[in-house]
Amino acid sequence: MKKGVLLVNLGSPDTTKPKDVKKYLDEFLMDPRVIDVPRWARILIVRGIILNTRPKKSAEAYQKIWWKEGSPLIVLSERLQKKVQDKVTLPVSLAMRYGSMTLKKGLQELVDQNVDEVLVIPLYPQFAMATTETINVKVEELCNEFFPQLKTASLPAFYNKPEYIEVLSNSIQEHIKGLDYEHLLFSYHGVPERHIRKSDITNSHCKIDGTCCVTSSKAHQYCYRHQCYETTRLVAEKLGLTENSYSVSFQSRLGFDPWLQPYTDRTIERMGKAGIKKMAVVTPAFVSDCLETLEEIAMEGEEIFHETGGKEFTTVPCLNDRDDFAQLLAGWIDEWRIVDVDKAIA
Repeated sequence: MKKGVLLVNLGSPDTTKPKDVKKYLDEFLMDPRVIDVPRWARILIVRGIILNTRPKKSAEAYQKIWWKEGSPLIVLSERLQKKVQDKVTLPVSLAMRYGSMTLKKGLQELVDQNVDEVLVIPLYPQFAMATTETINVKVEELCNEFFPQLKTASLPAFYNKPEYIEVLSNSIQEHIKGLDYEHLLFSYHGVPERHIRKSDITNSHCKIDGTCCVTSSKAHQYCYRHQCYETTRLVAEKLGLTENSYSVSFQSRLGFDPWLQPYTDRTIERMGKAGIKKMAVVTPAFVSDCLETLEEIAMEGEEIFHETGGKEFTTVPCLNDRDDFAQLLAGWIDEWRIVDVDKAIA
């Protein structure tokens, strides 16, 4: 069998025009694993409320961070794909879960190169319903309908793999070296608390009570909250961070249901009011800089910090197309080329 690889990231609107942002948001937010309510309620929320109010505001936000080459997330993902391709002999394609760079196009590109076994690599270190799971489910649907000859495997969450922790730690160290920062904030994308409970394969472990994430359980294989805290713990250990010099928060909440806390914007505000003058923020749930990192953190977050008394605000870039990150992915691909995916990064 001829093997190939499909790198998958979130996606982006085609342009910063409100109509294109609206089209993108409709596909994204109508995904039942993103807003996991009955379809009639999702239609009411998304098409009845959100899409009548949010596209213009979101378009303005995209305009602030848009590059000459296009969407930062797309451009950075394309750069990463090219670097990975240069390091491996298997064909490597790129697709997005939402937007015009569809999963179907990515799979077709591999099929056109006579690939019949695909390793799907969701570009998310931590597992979540709204990221890794929706990619895997969509790939399965597409294969059943259009590519029945394809055999697929998916790279598991790599949040705790030593080689990933080393790359992430090196990136953070490079960007905070020489900074006299007082606090390092690990900001992860938020999810509704119910997503954590829905992903609990034991149906009883995840209580989000401060103890379940540090109590060993099979549930941790699919627990986004645990994986975020574990990523932070391992990086802090690698960098030798002291207990009170860093913390975890969650950003980008939507709606009124309970989401994972503490919230990033309120945490930044609290830091400023508490007298912290210099802070740095890293966003390890993202591998590519995007709207949530470039606008929500680097712009809005900094503004909040300054308004509440803070002075120096540093954002650590995502891994993007770092050579060591591309090499890390290439190494996993080469191992998969020889053995199955679970063994490849075990």
